[in-house]
Amino acid sequence: MTVSAAARPLWRPGSKSPAWLDGSLPGDFGFDPLALGEQPAALKWYAQAELQNARWAMLGAAGVLFQNVLDVLNAGGPAGQVPWFEAGAFTFFAPAQSLFVAQLFLFAFVEARRYQDYLKPGSANQDPIFAGNRLPDGNKPGYPGGIFDPMGFSKGADFETLKVKELKNGRLAMLACLGFAAQAKTTGQTPLANLSAHLADPWATNVISVEHARAL
Repeated sequence: MTVSAAARPLWRPGSKSPAWLDGSLPGDFGFDPLALGEQPAALKWYAQAELQNARWAMLGAAGVLFQNVLDVLNAGGPAGQVPWFEAGAFTFFAPAQSLFVAQLFLFAFVEARRYQDYLKPGSANQDPIFAGNRLPDGNKPGYPGGIFDPMGFSKGADFETLKVKELKNGRLAMLACLGFAAQAKTTGQTPLANLSAHLADPWATNVISVEHARAL
């Protein structure tokens, strides 16, 4: 559904949306300064790529903060005391090599089916493992159904609104993950440790002061 130009919110009030961004995509606020989506095939690909990266970022940001909370509460055993940026060196219930190989096969299976659905929407609607699980006909690639929508959100009247909310949260999560990585590289601390230090002395502990200290 294309949103009329008058009723459509844009990323910068008063700006003009590119011709290829007509408001039909969830989360489309007319922002494409590098014209990455000018070609229809590229726009279709980038829309799916953003959706998937947004979901991974939300899981990643939640995982970083959850582990950090376990550390603060002295819970979760030894695993809860490992900073997220050092988790790869920690031995969990299996060796890292075994976990990597298992993840490689699982990711390959899932991503191959997702790509198949991207090329031919609806071709991967039937679950090859659980016979009773089938996505609804006419669904759009990348969106849930079947056992992956236990609350029935995709059947509600506000599904289009939920799509926009998901992307907004996903974009925020991508920025958060970038911030977590920058913090870890700059300070060697976790997000909550940095937040605590900043709140204790905002004027002396911030981005400018840290960069100034590194430059000296």
